[in-house]
Amino acid sequence: MDTSVLRREEVDKSLTWDLGALYQSEEEFERDYKAIDEKSKILQQSFKGKLSDPETIASCLDSLREVLELLGKAGTYAFLEVSVDQSNSSNQARQGRFNNLQSKVAARLSFIRGEILNQNKEIIESAIELSSSNKNYLNEIMRFKPYILHEETEKVLAGLSSVLESPFAIYSKAKLADLDFKPFKVGEKEYPLSFVIFENHYEYETDKDIRREAFRAFSEQLKAYQHTMGGTFGTQVLKEKILSDLRGFESVIDSLLFPQEVDRSLYDRQIDIIMEKLAPHMRKYAKFLGEIHNIEKLEFADLKLTVDPDFEPSISVEESKDYLFKALSIFGEDYLDMIKRSFDERWIDFVQNKGKTTGAFCASPYLSHPFVLISWSERMREVFVLAHELGHAGHFYLSHKNQNIFDSRPSLYFIEAPSTMNEMIMADYLMKKEDYLRFKRWVLSSMISRTYYHNFVTHLLEAHFQREVYKIIDSGGSVQASDLNRLKRESLEIFWGDTVNITEGAELTWMRQLHYYKGLYPYTYSAGLTVATAVMKRIKEEGSPAVNDWMSVLKAGGTLNPVELAKLAGVDITTEKPLLDTIEYIGNIIDEIISLTKEIEKTKNL
Repeated sequence: MDTSVLRREEVDKSLTWDLGALYQSEEEFERDYKAIDEKSKILQQSFKGKLSDPETIASCLDSLREVLELLGKAGTYAFLEVSVDQSNSSNQARQGRFNNLQSKVAARLSFIRGEILNQNKEIIESAIELSSSNKNYLNEIMRFKPYILHEETEKVLAGLSSVLESPFAIYSKAKLADLDFKPFKVGEKEYPLSFVIFENHYEYETDKDIRREAFRAFSEQLKAYQHTMGGTFGTQVLKEKILSDLRGFESVIDSLLFPQEVDRSLYDRQIDIIMEKLAPHMRKYAKFLGEIHNIEKLEFADLKLTVDPDFEPSISVEESKDYLFKALSIFGEDYLDMIKRSFDERWIDFVQNKGKTTGAFCASPYLSHPFVLISWSERMREVFVLAHELGHAGHFYLSHKNQNIFDSRPSLYFIEAPSTMNEMIMADYLMKKEDYLRFKRWVLSSMISRTYYHNFVTHLLEAHFQREVYKIIDSGGSVQASDLNRLKRESLEIFWGDTVNITEGAELTWMRQLHYYKGLYPYTYSAGLTVATAVMKRIKEEGSPAVNDWMSVLKAGGTLNPVELAKLAGVDITTEKPLLDTIEYIGNIIDEIISLTKEIEKTKNL
């Protein structure tokens, strides 16, 4: 395993993304930067104080769409450049300039929402009839009307947007630019350490001494920053509480759920049922892992162990294409063409380098194709990660082709359904591809240890922890690093019981995840995978009709709410049945893994 950490300028450029689809040069970026500034000024001069009739409202919103499209394009470029190298001062300066521009534009254009809301219902309804492109935007404004503040207050908040988003920026810089992990020793050998190396390699390391020492060294460095990051996190949730109170929401949770278009019952059910019903299955799986690896008592650092670590094949980026093309071809030629283009046109950044954002994501600006970030580790499981991110890409690729920018983005509640669906498709393809028992066991254990563990355990436990934080904030309290450590440990201990030893350092896991700066994001992973599991069952049973329904869902973008989107896919999320069915499915996979293991052991002894 090569664990050296290259600087960005040292990596293989063929394995980086090509941002030329956004801008070929800095001069092009500057032209759009100036155009955004100028167009927003013209929009303000042309329409401020005049949004009193349907025709003017429609014309204003047509111009607004142009500004938003350019903002998305320029903002994505600035963000993507920073995401691959947080230590690059030029990239940070560009993003800082863009954030300032975005704040100015938001303040300039804040009048639009307020003036429209001052009109009577008949005028707004006439504006909707005049331009269907503006229908959902105007309906959303009407839905938000009870929580709108005075126009001047809205203008101030819009002008402060970059300041209000600063906790996330501070967290990212601390995590990716300032944290400098020292090498650690096991015996006489020294091992390098970084965020990417730890999360992509050491968490899966089969040598217990190396794995646990890496966790100890990693946690030790996190601990040195706990008060800074705790203060940053505390500022984030306090900001959310203040905004929630200003707008008149009953709680922070209600205010963060409002834009997701789901009620509190769906949120609480997702967390409560999984904490209660899934935990026994995962404890059973943890005990099985301990038996496989001859570990009497599993520790937190051992939970990412695989069932058959000697079997997982290594795979290059080039080799991954065959799997992805064949598995995802189920969705048709247009979708497959998008997947092929993502490789041919370098939409994907594969390399590992110092300062690069950890994990994986997909960014999808409206005026361009999507971009995917991943840190390729040459392990077969990366095929699942890439399939996941290409699920996001395919979603927005189709949504952008079929909807305008107002209507292209669905609720956050539904955002992870297309990505996790692709993981399900990949697993199904691999299970059909090979009858070899160890291969089948590897696929199934990957589904548990990666797809379901990641979405139903890692992120769900984040959601449980996050809810406890907001309960404190809603009651008028505040949180420090010590509180966050305690709450995180409690969430882990409730779920794992006495099956897993929650060792020192596990409580610092809250410091590793950026999702806490994106509202109620963590629970949506399990919500999306619940939908995906139900739809996958339909596809296996019904074939093309279910696939066609799913393509309609992807094309619908944000024109439907989560309940409606799920219904279009043939799933009723107003009941707990899809979630309970998914948990039962997870339990069945675990039982099958254990059964396959017994069969494999029998063949060894013949």
